[in-house]
Amino acid sequence: MMQPQIPPVTWRPTDPRDTEMFRFAQWVTTQRGVDLGPLTDATGNVSEQLYRNLHAWSIAELAEFWDAVREYFGVLGEDFNTPILPNAAMPGATWYPEASVNYAENVLERTRDLVDQDATAILTIDEDDETESLSWYYLRTRVHGLAEQLRELGVQAGDRVAAVLPNNASAIIGLLAAATIGAVWTINSPDLSVTATLARLRQLEPKVLITATGYTYNGRWIDRTDYNVELLTGLPSVQRHLDIEHFRTAPVNGPERYYPLAFDHPLWILFSSGTTGDPKGIVHGHGGMLLEALKSKALHQDMTLDDRYYVSANTSWMVWNTLSHALACGASVVVYGGSPQVHAPDRQFEVIAKTGATRFAVGAPYLTMVERSGLSPGQRWDLSGLKSILSTAAPLPESTWRWVHEHVSPTVRLGSDSGGTDICSGFIGSNPLEPVHLGELQGPMLGVAARSFDDDGHEIFDAVGELVITQPMPSMPAYLWDDSEDEHRYRESYFERFPTVDQYPDGVWAQGDWVTQTSRGSFIVHGRSDATLNRDGVRLGTAELYAALGDVAEIVESTVIGVEQPDGGYWMPLFVQLADDVELTPELEQRIKDTLRRQASARHVPDEIIQVAAIPLTHSGKGIEVPLKKLFSGRGAANAINEDAIANPEALAEFVELAEQRLSSQS
Repeated sequence: MMQPQIPPVTWRPTDPRDTEMFRFAQWVTTQRGVDLGPLTDATGNVSEQLYRNLHAWSIAELAEFWDAVREYFGVLGEDFNTPILPNAAMPGATWYPEASVNYAENVLERTRDLVDQDATAILTIDEDDETESLSWYYLRTRVHGLAEQLRELGVQAGDRVAAVLPNNASAIIGLLAAATIGAVWTINSPDLSVTATLARLRQLEPKVLITATGYTYNGRWIDRTDYNVELLTGLPSVQRHLDIEHFRTAPVNGPERYYPLAFDHPLWILFSSGTTGDPKGIVHGHGGMLLEALKSKALHQDMTLDDRYYVSANTSWMVWNTLSHALACGASVVVYGGSPQVHAPDRQFEVIAKTGATRFAVGAPYLTMVERSGLSPGQRWDLSGLKSILSTAAPLPESTWRWVHEHVSPTVRLGSDSGGTDICSGFIGSNPLEPVHLGELQGPMLGVAARSFDDDGHEIFDAVGELVITQPMPSMPAYLWDDSEDEHRYRESYFERFPTVDQYPDGVWAQGDWVTQTSRGSFIVHGRSDATLNRDGVRLGTAELYAALGDVAEIVESTVIGVEQPDGGYWMPLFVQLADDVELTPELEQRIKDTLRRQASARHVPDEIIQVAAIPLTHSGKGIEVPLKKLFSGRGAANAINEDAIANPEALAEFVELAEQRLSSQS
């Protein structure tokens, strides 16, 4: 069998010995006696097999690996010298059952002697480029001031503190203050509708609601006074309402106190997108999130005290939570709650240049949007300090991958990660020891037993399969909110796809992503498995289709679905949103088909190309192929789509009308 062609290298580490991951490998070798083989070759370069050996050890000795992460980074807590993983069954794996830890303490105190306390911890920038710096010292005092205020309001460990805030410093302060006293944090972006926000928060019965009077977006002040009143009316559990203008800025009573908490004590609750039903409340624990933060940011992203991390995300997206992960590593962070296109499509790169950000996390659709704008951010802005771009949320088209190195920076470490809200991190992604190949994720993250299964539960290589995780991770959900006693919803969400695989008796987590695991150890992500196209028994990836369409400049956004027909047929339409003043002429339609045939395959050519005014997207910029498929299958809009989960719900009306017309013609 002919081996697949190896894609070209787009980035190589200049000196992988000067990375936290290499130093960690040295440490586990000398301090823990782990045999990783030669760390360097005869010429002094890092061994090409080092990462693979490190990863193999991290899953073969799972408990030892995670405890090494804890010790190496000096995690603060008590009673860690107890069984680390006495129960490895999924769901229900038990980590450090006798230990106590506090996430906020580790963010603010573990770093106290590492960073200059007068240095910037949080740098805020607005749409007018006005900046405000919050030092590490004042971050700590403001967190403890609010923590004390929450205590006085009657908030106790386990109580829920809900916030509806834009991406600003107060949101981070609120998170850390709640964590300090053991309260459970949850946050939503104020651009979500009242209905969508209440669908999340009512489940939690929060004791305190934190809001802002309003915020500026795209040059316009968005007043949220009436919005906040509606929220309070719909949340009878709320005993106290706190505006961020009334945060206590410094503690007044006694020393700083952090509540000691069980390793899996709830830290925050994140919500799934909820495009087809009630949002799913995902509960993450203090200890699991802390270890994941240190592993993912410090080891995989090589984030250091000298770095400044900028996330392009609103507060409803789990990527926002990684700002606190970066703080846990001693890096400073940039917060920006404005429009990503307020001055121009490449506004995010302008923010990077003006704040000196060195690490950038962003959704792949944004990068593709800037690519299609025709702008060259690397020529417009000084991006010489930008070390890495972490692309997530969707597969990154190869054309965009090339564009980043041609028009942003030829040396930036561009990597793509695939994970999710489920673990608030990545399963597969990048590492600083190996080269990056075009269109590929370098491999599984440390401590992640990621594999690809066929439909029968057998591991496969160089062919499309389901992404699965065969061993527990500390960042897996502690539980799902309001689940049944037997964790029915949790099991249904992740473990029913492969319920019995003899080789993995502790359970198999199915992520719902369609991937190719190459024989070289890298991965290619093709999209959500539940959005899979299937023509004549051949499964097709939506990612390949979208990547090919990147060469059609007239297409602003697109979505494709595959719908099984009552007569046994299969209908695969492509919906396209075109640039202003562009019409879908027969010539353009033919060019789209030719492009798909040439760059993907003949099977990727749709049955119909339909021009629409706009493509509906979630608040994190993701397509909604599955709900649209249900709509065109006759489920009806009310049963197929949760409009409150859509960032541009006005776009749905045209799709509802198209579905009704098609279904009517079939009856």
